[in-house]
Amino acid sequence: MKSPVLLDAYGRPFARQSLTQEVAGPTLGGVRSPISGYPGDGLNPLRLANILREADVGDPIRYLELAETIEERDLHYQGVLGTRRRAVSQIEVKVDAASDSPEHEKHAQLIRDWLKRDELQDELFDILDAVAKGYSFTEVTYDHSEGQYSPRLVRRDQRWFRFHRRDLATPLLITENGQEEPLTPAKFIFCRMQAKSGLPMRSGIARGAAWAWMFKAFSQRDWAIFSQTYGQPVRVGKFGPGASEQDKATLFRAVANIAGDCAAIIPESMSIDFIESGNVGAGHSMYKERCDWIDMQISKAVLGQTATTDAVTGGLGSGAEHGDVRKDIKRADARALAATLNRDLVPIWVQMEYGPQAAYPRLRIEEPEEEDLKALSDALGPLIDRGLEVEQATILSRFGLPEPKAGAKLLRPEGAGAVPADPNDPNSKIKRVPDVIKRVEGQTAPTPALQTEGPLAGKKQGVSAESLLTDQMAIEAAPAMDAIVARVADMFAVATSFEELRAMLAEGFDKLPSAALAAVLAQGFIAANLAGRVDVTEASD
Repeated sequence: MKSPVLLDAYGRPFARQSLTQEVAGPTLGGVRSPISGYPGDGLNPLRLANILREADVGDPIRYLELAETIEERDLHYQGVLGTRRRAVSQIEVKVDAASDSPEHEKHAQLIRDWLKRDELQDELFDILDAVAKGYSFTEVTYDHSEGQYSPRLVRRDQRWFRFHRRDLATPLLITENGQEEPLTPAKFIFCRMQAKSGLPMRSGIARGAAWAWMFKAFSQRDWAIFSQTYGQPVRVGKFGPGASEQDKATLFRAVANIAGDCAAIIPESMSIDFIESGNVGAGHSMYKERCDWIDMQISKAVLGQTATTDAVTGGLGSGAEHGDVRKDIKRADARALAATLNRDLVPIWVQMEYGPQAAYPRLRIEEPEEEDLKALSDALGPLIDRGLEVEQATILSRFGLPEPKAGAKLLRPEGAGAVPADPNDPNSKIKRVPDVIKRVEGQTAPTPALQTEGPLAGKKQGVSAESLLTDQMAIEAAPAMDAIVARVADMFAVATSFEELRAMLAEGFDKLPSAALAAVLAQGFIAANLAGRVDVTEASD
């Protein structure tokens, strides 16, 4: 039976054996040399323009070497670029199976096991060199020594590749004899990260950073000259009218060397004065501000913000929402990296192991959206109190908490106390009854309506004193009764069993807010007594 044809993402057939051999490694004394030049030495606008033009027409060596030089010599650029690349390379990589079938799940599990390697972050970091230069190449070599194909990712220097002169977009490999040939099918991961649309050679951040670095180097050089010239006071030597040429030469040597030697010997008749420059501070600030401004532009280009690198406060720039790398930039880098691996690695590997498939697993490199859990809890609390039913497992998963195990010691709301023992056990005793009686403040004393002639006035109007007294006491006692009912309702809400509720009522009876109710009853009794006396008096008359 004829073996099925294996195809890469571009429809080119490949053989398993060809992917187990290294084809783009460095050569000793050959054209793929790891030794790099330093075109940044003595860089000026004319040289930089020529370097970029050479890259545009298909000779990128000096541009790529300059990009390396900038990253080595500009510590700020190195820092922000490393931050952006590490922010993505450290995101957890997840694998989605093509479907729920056992076969597709088996394919996904193969990749999940491979992703657990310690080398993964370094390999992804190298692939993300495309952020600076616009593109990167990674050679994939499959190890089959243990009977199963296992990919090994190795970064390859961009200087060892070219782009076809036809479109300046199709990558080619430089062979050991210096010839350009198409890339071996399914052998390389070709990653593009575009800071701007256009050709790969012109889409990297390093192209714009080269100009910023050059002008910053000019400012730093001028700053060093200024500091050397004006950072030390001017030394002025004075000699008398009768000084000889030898005395003058001695004085000049003393003036010239005193800054470095911090010591000098001159005749007693001579003197040396130190004159401080008054504009050193202003000049120093000018150079520093220029270098800081250029660093800010680099931060904007690489990270999308300046708040975390340049200590600029105020406005939107200092908001916590910026983070180390602006979220949209990090998300775009992660998706571009995942798309590259899903194109150049995952389908090839699955085909080598299991043959062609109708669908393949997919990698996802994305951070979960941060959720404001405090806002969630503040919103859910009142809704649950009003009867909203929410599954406990859902809330636990949102907070990243596991389901409580049987018999585990649980945290409870304040006043919830210990769960009572089994009520079916006649020997069990409730060790502690939770104190759920909440303090009710703001209860005012009963109004003095019952202390007035209200009953008598009602009687004069044809209303019985008993009816008026009953209605008035109901009005005056309503707040106190509401407070008592609310506290009993709290006990019902907290109690986990009938036994616990009964114990709460027994223990908390004397803690009910009955003082206000007692005052109303006392006033009512007094009013009733007075009304009875009035009736007796009127009857005797």
